[in-house]
Amino acid sequence: MELQERVYSVLVVSAAEKFNEALLPLLPSSGFAPVRMVTDISAAKRAFAERAFDFVIINAPLPDDMGLRFAVDVCAGNETVGLLMLREAFYAEVTERLTPYGVFTLLKPTSAGRMATALQWMATARERLRKTEKKTLTLQEKMEEIRLVNRAKWILIEHRGMDEPQAHRLIEKQAMDRCVTRRVIAQEIIDGG
Repeated sequence: MELQERVYSVLVVSAAEKFNEALLPLLPSSGFAPVRMVTDISAAKRAFAERAFDFVIINAPLPDDMGLRFAVDVCAGNETVGLLMLREAFYAEVTERLTPYGVFTLLKPTSAGRMATALQWMATARERLRKTEKKTLTLQEKMEEIRLVNRAKWILIEHRGMDEPQAHRLIEKQAMDRCVTRRVIAQEIIDGG
């Protein structure tokens, strides 16, 4: 297990100046950069369209929206961890609605210690997402290799009169003899045939 320090990009959506001032010291540039602050959901959507963020922190309600749909939308991808800050009047109902979408919620007002804990949970969730992304990419690459090898086999079957086991053996043998992947051999067969 490798331990490495990560720096997380953060989008803060909050119209409350007091909240923003209290939050900034909890987001030092050594661990959080860039930190972008906007005051409404419209600006948040524009910021998110410009770039992806590791964390989105929404201090609800906002002047133009509660922020629930935006929180769900940013968490729908595999890159962003969302935190919605809510007053007690909305907390139970909204938490129940957003939990299935992977949105964290935090009751406000909150303390610096609880906010620091929430940021640590978000970092943990983001790292799990990174691992899932890597596994997904590996699976996608493997599936693409299988598709290429199958296409190459069909070319060998159609153009060289081989059956499927013979085509498979040829690709495997050439890959082993040349110390390359089956993908390389399959691509050569596809390009040449």
